[in-house]
Amino acid sequence: MNEVEQNGRRETELERCDRNLIELLQEVRVAQTGVQVLFAFLLGVAFTPRFAAGSTFEHVVYFVTLLACGAAALLLIAPTSWHRLLFRRGDKEHLVAMSNRFTIAGLAFVAVSLIGVVLLVSDLLFGSLAAVVTAAGAAACCIVTWYAMPLARRRRIERERPEGKRDAAASTGLG
Repeated sequence: MNEVEQNGRRETELERCDRNLIELLQEVRVAQTGVQVLFAFLLGVAFTPRFAAGSTFEHVVYFVTLLACGAAALLLIAPTSWHRLLFRRGDKEHLVAMSNRFTIAGLAFVAVSLIGVVLLVSDLLFGSLAAVVTAAGAAACCIVTWYAMPLARRRRIERERPEGKRDAAASTGLG
């Protein structure tokens, strides 16, 4: 077997793909649980007496949040479906790349869902100004911790990596 050393690991391309898929599916399991709980909460909200008395703004925020949460669930479940349908077809590297994309997009919809719930609940409890401030804070937290910080770190790693040392995992985003 042709082993490739990268980042201190000696593994074949297939072993790297297997490891990447296992890590990704573990991460997705964590996010899926939260999305499922949030989706269940949102489904229950529509059937409460107070919801019917809500404003048009609250109904729109609710609906957008529900759709975003549904999209998050759909995208975070997609890697499992792809894995089952492409099982033993020799296309693991593509499967890992697509699953990675689905997961990143799914997490963006999780962020929209979280922000929407914070906006909705804040508006119900404290009014528009508090809702906007709180939702903006939640959005800033999601953007900074989920995207800005890891992307900044990624850029720093790429700048510091000597030319010619980019491995296949780094160039495809699979590592």
